[in-house]
Amino acid sequence: MGIDSAPAPAPATPLLEPGVVRRVLRSPFSLWIAFLLVHLIVGGLALEGGKGLGDVFLVYKPWAQLAAQGTQIVGVTSDWVYPFGALVPVMLPLLFGPEAYVGGWLTMVLLLDAAAFAVLIVGREPRRIVAAWWWLGFLLLLGPIAVGRLDSISMALAVVGLLWLTLHERAAVVVLTAATWIKVWPAAILIAAVVALRSRWHIVLVAAVTSAIIAAVPLIFGAGTHLLSFIGMQTDRGLQIEAPVSTFWMWQAAFHVPGSVVYYDRHLLTFQVSGHGTTVAGSLMNPLLALTAVVVMLIGIRSLRRGTPYTRILPELSLALVTAVIAFNKVGSPQYVVWFAAPVVIGLVYQGRGFLTPAILVGVTAALTQAFYPFLYDFLLVPDPGMVAVLTVRNLMYFVILGWAIAALWRKRHRDEAAGDLLPAHAWPFRAAPGAHPEPVGRA
Repeated sequence: MGIDSAPAPAPATPLLEPGVVRRVLRSPFSLWIAFLLVHLIVGGLALEGGKGLGDVFLVYKPWAQLAAQGTQIVGVTSDWVYPFGALVPVMLPLLFGPEAYVGGWLTMVLLLDAAAFAVLIVGREPRRIVAAWWWLGFLLLLGPIAVGRLDSISMALAVVGLLWLTLHERAAVVVLTAATWIKVWPAAILIAAVVALRSRWHIVLVAAVTSAIIAAVPLIFGAGTHLLSFIGMQTDRGLQIEAPVSTFWMWQAAFHVPGSVVYYDRHLLTFQVSGHGTTVAGSLMNPLLALTAVVVMLIGIRSLRRGTPYTRILPELSLALVTAVIAFNKVGSPQYVVWFAAPVVIGLVYQGRGFLTPAILVGVTAALTQAFYPFLYDFLLVPDPGMVAVLTVRNLMYFVILGWAIAALWRKRHRDEAAGDLLPAHAWPFRAAPGAHPEPVGRA
């Protein structure tokens, strides 16, 4: 009895050949089509019942209209929860008309993201292409909140600033400082740059001059103490329900422990949780945040003095500081997850696979955030134990990411361990100087 010969494998379909797939993924056409599709999907979800855009049409639009009428200019004639620079993106959508404010907002976010995306993918370097695809996946996982807050504006600027940092430092610092005057969190990236780069005093000087120029505008119009009112307003607020510190009382509220309840703060327009000990916990968060930031900075300085290359310090230190600001923050809004995009993108650009672990962890954190916000947010307000469980896991992810970043900074890694790290040779419209050293590293 003869033995049948094994069937010959079918020839690979041309479209499925690895080389073809790679070329498709690296194609600018594919990247831009995916970019538009992702923003259409996320924007469409945000428009669904207005979920995810509540702040845009209920808060930002009235602020913009009052300022346009001269009735009240937040940050100038009254206290404001945001730095003065945030007034620019709040006002710009009015150019489309009051009735089209939401559409104008989404268009503005789309254009800013497109500008940052273009800076990222120009040159089609493999690691930057991977970072671009990760960014698009991150936006899908995070959902509507990725385009529905001021954080979206500062995130796009932070990505551009980080990509420019080794090509045109002055322009990069100006952009990062401007982003900080929209939402404070990019200051963490500026601090990381000060620690990681030998030109730290130049960075401090450019940031100080840029801040002085920005602050001069409202001061000329009589802002006075309103200019820095955002600091006090953030300090005095209670525990927002999504913040990690609030998790203990959210579980108590879920199981109806007397005294622990979710309530709406009409002044700050946020849902907060109260219970025995929340006032004390809230008062401790700012000192704890400051202490954690100082410890992380010291670990970064230690890493620099041990010879760790810049490409291994800036991404990890940026990620650690940004995560610390979120993990030990008594606000903890869902849109804070947007902040992770900038350090992860630059980490993937510099290190490639070396930054894969935090990229995955951040993606999981984004997905867990969309699991409860915005479409199932009402269950968190009850609060439903199942949804509180999802929130708890999401909050634990912050500390997992922070732990990874600190551990990466703590490890002793010499230049040879970062031999495969790459710095951008160009990021539109800047290029590296001919003959420039590929690794701007050194001891402090």
